[in-house]
Amino acid sequence: MKNSDNNPSFSLGELAAKIGGTLDLPGNRDIQISGAAPIETAGPSDISFVANSRYTKFISATKAGALVLDATTESHGHAVIRHNKPYLTFARIVDILYPAAPLSKGAIHATTSIDNTAVIDSSAVIGPFCVIGANCRISSKTHLMSSIFIGERVTIGKNCLLYPGVKILDRSHIGDNVILHAGVVIGSDGFGYAESETGLYKIKQIGHVEIGNDVEIGANTTIDRGALGPTKIGHGTKIDNLVQIGHNVEIGQHSIIVAQTGIAGSVKIGNGVVIGGQVGLAGHITISDGVKIGSQAGVSNSLSSGKVVWGTPARELMEIKRIEACLTRLPELLKRVKKIEDKLLE
Repeated sequence: MKNSDNNPSFSLGELAAKIGGTLDLPGNRDIQISGAAPIETAGPSDISFVANSRYTKFISATKAGALVLDATTESHGHAVIRHNKPYLTFARIVDILYPAAPLSKGAIHATTSIDNTAVIDSSAVIGPFCVIGANCRISSKTHLMSSIFIGERVTIGKNCLLYPGVKILDRSHIGDNVILHAGVVIGSDGFGYAESETGLYKIKQIGHVEIGNDVEIGANTTIDRGALGPTKIGHGTKIDNLVQIGHNVEIGQHSIIVAQTGIAGSVKIGNGVVIGGQVGLAGHITISDGVKIGSQAGVSNSLSSGKVVWGTPARELMEIKRIEACLTRLPELLKRVKKIEDKLLE
């Protein structure tokens, strides 16, 4: 990651002051930093970090101009900013080194189609080939990049960023400071059918989607509208790429859902929940506050607050670890059982 020639470099002392870190050696405060890079490839003008013990082996050989480390990790003579949260600190330094480009004021591209009943704030930016339906409201400093479809009666809050190809269907509500990555679909029909004498009869999905403030949703994730009421995503929740969220799901605040997870209809997920990649959640269950679900777990029952589970079917972490340990011994145990059987037959 290299910085633009248009962006100034910062001294290590300036960076430390801005993020509330401390320098190992005050004499290093004048080292100039203009970029951020992985510890293996960083150069003399770059800053890097170590927040995971698996990467400490690279510290002695790195060519980085400076590192962000916790209070105890050995620096091997490198210039260091110390902080008890090195990963978060490095993220803040990246924001300083790579500031967001200033938003154009009130630009609406000539190729955009806007219904005459839509209300768009004068500071919003609408890129090429966007379509904005009837009675929509788009608030201040929100940016629609290009080729975005906004259905009827959609509201989008302040300071939102919608990447190309986003589709938000009728009556969805998007809060403030929301980021929707390329290909996100919000408000598509939920998957609902009833058996009839002529086959499967489609149940009309007449609900909508409500997304809170400070939510980020990854590329090609889909969130279905409610069958009757809303599908809800709470404030501060972060959702990765390729996640499927079914109708009438409710997700609380500041939860994390990793890629390729599928959440069936009417699941209730609490606050501060962490769901790993490729997890499957059966419908109509409740995942309470603070639950952590390991990757590829299959969850078919409700989970109480604070549980840590893994596996299919999902079990508490220590139990599944004991099961996995036993499974690795199965071939040896089978041989022993076979020997015992042979002796008994003799």
